[in-house]
Amino acid sequence: MNIVLGITGSIAAYKACTLIRQFVKQGHEVQVVITPAGKEFITPVTLSALTSKPVISDFFSQRDGTWHSHVDLGLWADAMVVAPATASTIGKMANGIADNMLITTYLSMKAPVFVAPAMDLDMWRHPATQANLDLLRKRGVTVIEPASGELASHLVGKGRMEEPEKIAEFVIASFNNAPILNPAADCSLEGRRILITAGPTYERIDPVRFIGNYSSGKMGIALAEECARRGAEVQLVLGPVQRSTTAPGINIIPVESARQMWEAASKLFPDMDAGILCAAVADFTPEEVADTKIKREGDDLVLRLKPTRDIAAGLGAMKRPGQRLVGFALETNDELPHAQEKLVRKNFDFIVLNSLNDAGAGFRHDTNKVTIISRDAITPYPLKPKTDVAADIIDNLDKCFKESL
Repeated sequence: MNIVLGITGSIAAYKACTLIRQFVKQGHEVQVVITPAGKEFITPVTLSALTSKPVISDFFSQRDGTWHSHVDLGLWADAMVVAPATASTIGKMANGIADNMLITTYLSMKAPVFVAPAMDLDMWRHPATQANLDLLRKRGVTVIEPASGELASHLVGKGRMEEPEKIAEFVIASFNNAPILNPAADCSLEGRRILITAGPTYERIDPVRFIGNYSSGKMGIALAEECARRGAEVQLVLGPVQRSTTAPGINIIPVESARQMWEAASKLFPDMDAGILCAAVADFTPEEVADTKIKREGDDLVLRLKPTRDIAAGLGAMKRPGQRLVGFALETNDELPHAQEKLVRKNFDFIVLNSLNDAGAGFRHDTNKVTIISRDAITPYPLKPKTDVAADIIDNLDKCFKESL
């Protein structure tokens, strides 16, 4: 695969070396295009040594009229990755301000484009930055969200460029399993109100311990952003996660426990056109919660658990004619019959099945592999980035709406 790597003037520019090594190690050719500001952070000599290609920065390489063709680069490349992408470069890409070689190359690019933002928290959260990112997404650019997870809380570090290894994994997985990115989002959900539950729930044992699971909320957040891009008003009931969203059109209701999630979802659902139940809700919660930290005493600690409220079944019973309800099933065995039984029992319009047995699917991954099951169809999908999986799911929801007209 031929990859154009755009490097901009960010302190994270040094990480481009690791990203190049990741691509080259897997047999891909890399051509670096760097902005003038980028050269202040890393030297072209270093980058050229890693790629075995001269680094391109200016339109003209010499004073004899020799020039670099951004059009040729656009035709040569199978992908363009801008990492790190500063707020300035993102703004120029979004608004077509072609004042350097990197932007003109982007405007000539025929291949899929990925950007990995890198900036401080205030710049990341600024409405102008988010609006520019939204413009890029609508034009088919894939935004690789800034790093968080184990490395940072939902505030500290937000805006820091995702790690190079994860960027390379994401880009390569996109081509191995989904060579055609989703087209720009339409306005098919304009005027719709969508409830989405996402993330885990934490069931407290004492003030410092809880029962939980590994859900990162990435799939639910991707669904919320896809619905918002298509014009929907989204109510996102979000469990305790380390990565959130500031996309316009999404109202976040933060919760911790299964009980809190039920209370929020059941209150909102009657006024919604659809509900998408993507959260990994705990099935059990401790019968008693200690007021103080439980000390180590003796050899055993016995916890008595009681069932939590079944949110999916509760909303399924509340569903009125014309409303749509989408469920999720994460299974480890007998996946298909379990999902089909759940589809009927909880009154879903369709259910999204994924298995922990599939590599790259399930908790914490940026990719997912799902099967969408309705009353009359079973449609498997290959492994894809969760942003693309979200588009597939919302395509099915939009189809459900149209069938009811």
